Amino acid sequence: MSFACRPISLNAAREWIADVHRHLREPVTGWLFGVEILRNGDRVGVAMAARPSARMLQDGRTCEISRVAVMDGERNACSFAYGALRRAAAALGYWRVYTYTLEHEIGASTRAAGFIDEGIAGGGEADRPSRPRKKVQQPGKKRRWAWYAPEYLAQRGSL
Repeated sequence: MSFACRPISLNAAREWIADVHRHLREPVTGWLFGVEILRNGDRVGVAMAARPSARMLQDGRTCEISRVAVMDGERNACSFAYGALRRAAAALGYWRVYTYTLEHEIGASTRAAGFIDEGIAGGGEADRPSRPRKKVQQPGKKRRWAWYAPEYLAQRGSL
């Protein structure tokens, strides 16, 4: 069973995510690019990259894989989607790619796509008395996964 990918529009990706994603159905803001995952010419998944949700990571060379949604039973489709977006980001000149999973998820797909586990990150609400925000869809703790371009690692020496 082999997969292929091709670009997808923001509207088509949002529509698919609203229908298929397990727990995050609201639209993503900060869209950069996305791909649809195909098996035998039929769409079995969608993945999208956006500006990082953490404002301190918004440096123009960092992107975040914000949604991956595949049909139930499509083995390895998530790993393929993460890998496809990671390679697309690298081709576009991004040096860092982040994504987040729920704390209890094991992250097999992210690991298979070349991401490293950076541990538990954040969670909670962004609402402040002086800066009201709408409720977060998943306020619990998240696990952050990262991929770094070889040029970034060379510049920094290592992680």
